[in-house]
Amino acid sequence: MEKEHLEMILEDINGKFDLILEGHESLRGEIRELSRKTDERFDLVDFKIDVLNKKIDGVADDLKDHRADTEAHYGAYQVKEDCICGQLMI
Repeated sequence: MEKEHLEMILEDINGKFDLILEGHESLRGEIRELSRKTDERFDLVDFKIDVLNKKIDGVADDLKDHRADTEAHYGAYQVKEDCICGQLMI
């Protein structure tokens, strides 16, 4: 009787371990999916930041060229940066 009772307890424990392993496998799959989606989103954000940086660099270059052109015409135009509200006055 003791042996049969011990075998029943071991079968019950094995069943519970199987359930735990299935749960862990399910969680592992969900974590992998979340990781994949997160990587995709970060890749998209990185791409958008790169595009924005290029646009900002383009605007900075345009502004630099414009300022150089304005300063080249010294008598006709003047660049003032010390006006109210921080606006550039030409």
